[in-house]
Amino acid sequence: MGKSISLLGSTGSIGTQTLDVARNLGLRVTALSAHSNAKLLAEQCREFKPKTVCIGEAKYNELKLLLNDMEVNIICGDEGLLEISSEDESETIVNAVIGMKGLLPTITAAKKGKKIAFANKETLVAGGKLVTDAVKEGGAVLLPVDSEHSAIFQCLNGEKDLKKILLTGSGGPFIGKDRAFLETVTPEMAVRHPRWNMGKKISVDSASLMNKGLELIEAVHLFGVEPDRVEVVIHPQSIVHSLVEFMDNAVVAQLGVPDMRICIQYALTYPERVPSPADSLDLFGKELTFQKPDEINFPLLPLARKAITRGGNNPAVMNGANEEAVALFLDHKIGFTQLFDLVINATENVEFIENPTLDDILNSDLSAREYILSHI
Repeated sequence: MGKSISLLGSTGSIGTQTLDVARNLGLRVTALSAHSNAKLLAEQCREFKPKTVCIGEAKYNELKLLLNDMEVNIICGDEGLLEISSEDESETIVNAVIGMKGLLPTITAAKKGKKIAFANKETLVAGGKLVTDAVKEGGAVLLPVDSEHSAIFQCLNGEKDLKKILLTGSGGPFIGKDRAFLETVTPEMAVRHPRWNMGKKISVDSASLMNKGLELIEAVHLFGVEPDRVEVVIHPQSIVHSLVEFMDNAVVAQLGVPDMRICIQYALTYPERVPSPADSLDLFGKELTFQKPDEINFPLLPLARKAITRGGNNPAVMNGANEEAVALFLDHKIGFTQLFDLVINATENVEFIENPTLDDILNSDLSAREYILSHI
């Protein structure tokens, strides 16, 4: 188990839970970053005393004022994230950044040969082969923090004879609802996830089932399988976190309470297991149900499968379009089902590039966002 970590995205849901795990394990935190929550970041600095801290440029002066009595290297912006990702102080980089901003830091850390615990699924969705190639080039270790991919990783346990991945999802807060109902959904309704404590963006993605689509693409890259070997299964209780089926038709599942600290800790202590701050799972009196996803009323899930099957820059376009549309939805500028339509149209209409470079991926992301903003 590593003794030191750098944490990108420390003030978000995954970030704060990672610090809870680090506190419990007694890990040294060498660097922290946040986008805009200067007050919480300053509080974290005072507790964990990192060597370096990074904040979005707009909040740089505020953070400097809050930490004017501390000896800490304060940096800012995207360049600051890359500096943290390439420094030699920590053994593990935890990437809990939201969205495409996590791509370049992941590639940077991979080329440095770091152990990377990543909750930033957009990294693999948009970057795909670029990320996995950087991991191979640098001799890095990529460990999933998402509960589903952590579950798959644990179920595989090094075995190679995989037949199929069964990727579970709660179905979000609107399971069983039709298009007419979805047209009435507000941001306040969408961010109230019934099982997990998550940030606003991922909560909206869960409500739209886009999160499951992003995880499908992530699984394709992370475990080296074809898209048609990843089956999405709706499991509202969020107790079975995913399953794998082997060539002999044996199915192995990973279960646990819906607490992200379990999979965060496993990524930080792998291959060891140590006592966790999460509760034990009590199965008595529990009902476990499974059903097929509704791909008619929730069309972003099949869109994601179509995007990764097509390949190229298509997943990056879809991801960028979704990020922009979710931000507009959270800002009450578009409706929930309008989000669906905009993302589908952008994915189908932004220029396709079969073998994208890193610059192509970044430009495709920008083009997708421009498409969304020009069609509202």
